[in-house]
Amino acid sequence: MTVACDARQGAPIPDLVFSCRDVSVALPHKDGPRRVLEGISLDLFRGEVLTIVGPSGTGKTTLIRLLAGLTRSTRGTVTVNDRPIDGPPDGVVIVFQDYSHALLQWRTVARNVALGLEGRLPRGEIHERVGEALRLVRLSAHADDHPWQLSGGMQQRLQIARALAVRPAVLLMDEPFGALDAMTKAALQDELLRVREQTKSSVVFVTHDIEEAVYLGDRVAVITGTPGRIGQIVDVDLPKPRDQIVTRQLPRFLELRYRLHHAIGQTEHA
Repeated sequence: MTVACDARQGAPIPDLVFSCRDVSVALPHKDGPRRVLEGISLDLFRGEVLTIVGPSGTGKTTLIRLLAGLTRSTRGTVTVNDRPIDGPPDGVVIVFQDYSHALLQWRTVARNVALGLEGRLPRGEIHERVGEALRLVRLSAHADDHPWQLSGGMQQRLQIARALAVRPAVLLMDEPFGALDAMTKAALQDELLRVREQTKSSVVFVTHDIEEAVYLGDRVAVITGTPGRIGQIVDVDLPKPRDQIVTRQLPRFLELRYRLHHAIGQTEHA
């Protein structure tokens, strides 16, 4: 178990996975470096779903890339399991919004899931992991199909299965349901919560949909402005398991939704 210390309290923080402290990111631009994130301080704990919500253009994708080791900070520290991130960390996998380009259309469903395992594991273990991942996302009956034969929602489930096959400790998800219709989106939200409960993975889920952030999250971080800054981090004290009808009608759900709307609007107009 990784144990970090809270510098303010001197107390141990069990199961800290990611930690960002006063992180800023500037990316190259034709007119010189452009600040995308400013003063980001954020934690992810083992087994939780941390949702990050904010308008377009506030650096949400850059933050995901930072945690994935694909972008470097220009100031501050980013650690995973108490170690500085200097490249893609082991056990951390990204699921993107654009499933159609993320999947290899000429490979079968099963061979897409196997992609991250090939050359690393014996054939028998690959077969076992592929079968397990497809069962988790309920695509076992489509193992021999190709992605182009699946609906959009099924293709996104396939991308999640490919991530789960490597048995990640952390799933980084960059607006993965943003391109889907409302009914498919709701079904995949429930699928994600079910899979997270079974695998005990930690999840960082980026979205611009406030209701989605509340429904999925154990905590919600609000990011706004240009460059993006964390305005608030809100605990989501809703009962589990969540339900698309019951949960969304709870007075507490409506209170949290209003609080986040207010936080985003207040920050944008400050």
